[in-house]
Amino acid sequence: MTQRILTPDIIAKEALAILDNELGWLGRIHRAYEDEFSQTVNGYKKGDTISIRRPADFTIRQGAVMQVQDVVEGKVTLTVDKQVGVDFNFTSTELTLKIEDLSERVIRPAMINIVNEIAADVLQELYRGTYNWVGVPGQTINSFADFNKVVTRMNQMAIPMDNRLAILSPEDHGELVSANTALFVQDIAREAYRRGELGVINSCDVYMSQVVPTHTTGTRDGATPVVNGASQTVSYDAVKDTWSQSLVTAGWNAGATINAGDVFTIAGVYMVNPKTKQSTGVLQQFVVLQNATADGTGNATLQISPPLISSGQHQTVALAGSLDNAAIVPVGNPSTSYVQNLFFHKNAMALVIPPLEIPPGSVNAARRTHKGISVRVIPVYDGLNDISKWRLDVLYGRKLIDPRLSVRASGTA
Repeated sequence: MTQRILTPDIIAKEALAILDNELGWLGRIHRAYEDEFSQTVNGYKKGDTISIRRPADFTIRQGAVMQVQDVVEGKVTLTVDKQVGVDFNFTSTELTLKIEDLSERVIRPAMINIVNEIAADVLQELYRGTYNWVGVPGQTINSFADFNKVVTRMNQMAIPMDNRLAILSPEDHGELVSANTALFVQDIAREAYRRGELGVINSCDVYMSQVVPTHTTGTRDGATPVVNGASQTVSYDAVKDTWSQSLVTAGWNAGATINAGDVFTIAGVYMVNPKTKQSTGVLQQFVVLQNATADGTGNATLQISPPLISSGQHQTVALAGSLDNAAIVPVGNPSTSYVQNLFFHKNAMALVIPPLEIPPGSVNAARRTHKGISVRVIPVYDGLNDISKWRLDVLYGRKLIDPRLSVRASGTA
């Protein structure tokens, strides 16, 4: 029987099938923007971008008198700036293996590593821009009550009920599985006990990830920070593309660090219902987007999200008093690491995996695309040692496009 030499196209096809199968929850987040990366025949280079419009918002008119509102749409840029891959050697003998054998020994482990790398990067992007944090940092989600507190916050935020995902660390997932084995709901208890599967809980599809990120808070030791100045609200038009603003603060210890990803509340600043624009009675949380260090007198200007919009159709906060000298209360202890479990709607994040360009001069390169996912394989032959060196590449971009649809989660004490 004639042996078949494995070609780049065969390997690319197999790698693509494994990538599609191993995406898991990554396949559930928003992928529609991949359609916009379909017009270039030879694929895309690292750094190519598309613009994504941020949905307009409106207030409700009461009565018959017309109240015309401007349609103002922000936009965010999604850049395909991440290229990941695995490189390996094949001898001429190994290239005569069945594709099934090569897939199990080499291609599958390589693609699993690539998927984990993408998942870790997506979760890092997601948590760093997410400002709502439910629970007590450092506590494990180990009961339905803990889980339900997060869902309650999602409901308060008017996050759509469909396509909600919960990504839990191995410890949190294990504790929640253990808690669910005691339930009297037969199917849930059986699957939790036998397979460690939780399925859908209170409208959320629950997944465990081994690459859930950990956030380390800034030093801020012994500080009593406050907002420095009353006039720090902004208009939507000024922040529509960034969904962030600068906040002038004081009262930190000299040299205190405030890390990107740190979360805090401001006294008298409340979250509003996105539909009615009325205060929910819950303090609005804010996330720091860039590392900052307090100067010698304890002053620091923070880049934060969400922006402080106190009126109009895009209102984010309700103010109970002046912002000047309003106390800032950081979430969690200083200089402490916390696991970042994440609950979100699929439209909070966008992921694109477009075709990567085949460079001029490459020989026998292959690229396979399916369901908006693309893998490129390029062989480089080492004739001196009779070894084929292969590179397997994936190009992708990810973007937190709507932090209003995501929540960080911890358990309760």
